[in-house]
Amino acid sequence: MSAVHPLGAPWRGRIDWTAKLQNFLQVMAFCLAIATIQSAFQPEQPYAPSVVYSICIGATVWAVIDFGRHLLPSAAETGWPKGLAAIALVMGANVAGFLLGTFIATRIGVLYGWLPAGHAAPGAGHWRTTILITVLAGIVASFYFYAQTRSAYLERKMAEARRHADDARLKLLETQLEPHMLFNTLANLRALIGADPVRAQRMLDHMIGYLRATLDASRAPSHPLQSEFDRLQDYLELMRIRMGPRLQYELLLPRELALHRVPTLLLQPLVENSIKHGLEPKVEGGHVLVSAERDGDQLVLRVHDTGLGQAGTPAGGKGFGLAQVRERLATLYGHAADAEFTAVPGTGATATLRLPLLT
Repeated sequence: MSAVHPLGAPWRGRIDWTAKLQNFLQVMAFCLAIATIQSAFQPEQPYAPSVVYSICIGATVWAVIDFGRHLLPSAAETGWPKGLAAIALVMGANVAGFLLGTFIATRIGVLYGWLPAGHAAPGAGHWRTTILITVLAGIVASFYFYAQTRSAYLERKMAEARRHADDARLKLLETQLEPHMLFNTLANLRALIGADPVRAQRMLDHMIGYLRATLDASRAPSHPLQSEFDRLQDYLELMRIRMGPRLQYELLLPRELALHRVPTLLLQPLVENSIKHGLEPKVEGGHVLVSAERDGDQLVLRVHDTGLGQAGTPAGGKGFGLAQVRERLATLYGHAADAEFTAVPGTGATATLRLPLLT
C-alpha cells in the first residue's frame, strides 16, 4: 500500500497512487458484493439504489481511512495507526461514511428519480440495518487492508533476511575454497622440497604471486573474467612444476568476454579437480582446456580434461569443487545458472557452467 513511516511521526512522503487505486477498486468490488447480498435478502427493494448507497458509503469510509491514516503516527510495519488512534480512525470513518455517504447517495437518488424530492433518509424504516451494515463492512474492510499491508511488510522482511542469509552462506563457501586450494598446494610443495629444491623454489615463487592476486581478488565478490583466467594460469603453472610434462593446458578466452564479471574463484576448484582426480592418477598425465563462450544471453564456461574420467572422480562429479561451485551459483543466480558434469571413464571429463551474461 502507501509509504510507511516510523511510529510517532506523521507520514510526509509521496502517496503511492497506484496502491490507492488498487485499494479503491477492491473497495468497489466489496461494495458491489454487499449490495448484491442485501438485495438477495430484500428482493422487493430495487437493486440500483442499493448499489449507489453501498458505493457512496464504502468510498467515503475508504477515503477517510486510507488518506486519514497518513496524518496520524503510524507503525513502520503496517503504515497504520496503533491502539486507540486506529480504533478512533475506523469508527470515525464509519460515522463519516454513513452520514456523508448516505447524503450523497440520497441526492443521487433524487436526481435520477429513484427517491422522491425531499427524501432525507436511506431506505426509510431501515436505519438500524443500514448502520449495522456500514459498521460491519467498515471493520471487515479495515482489517482486510491492515492484514494485507502487514503481510506485505513481513514478506519484504523475509526477503531481506533471505538475502542476508545468502550473503553469509556465500562468504562461507568462499572461505572454504581458499584453504582447500592452499592446503593442496602446500602439500605438493612439501613433497617437492626434498625431491627437487630448484623446482620447489620456482613453485614457491608462483605460489606467492598467486596468493597476492588472490588477496586482491578477495576484496570484491566478483572480478573480470580475464582476472579469473590469469589466476588459473598461475595455478596451472604451479601444478606444471609439480607434474612436469605430464600436464599440458590451454586457456581460451574471447576478447569480447574478457571484461565480463564473474564470481571470484569460480573455475579454480574445477581445474583443481581435473588435475587431482583426472590427470595426476593417470600415468601419462593429460591436457586441461578451460574455455569461455557466449550462448545467447548466457556465459558458458567449460573445464575439460583428458584424464581418467568418472572413474577417477569421487561420486561421479559430486566432489568438493563441483559441489561448492553449484552452491555458489545457486546462491548468486538461483535457477538462472546451472552446473553440469559429464565424464567417460578412461577418456576424460567436462564441467560446464552456464550463468547469465549480464551487461
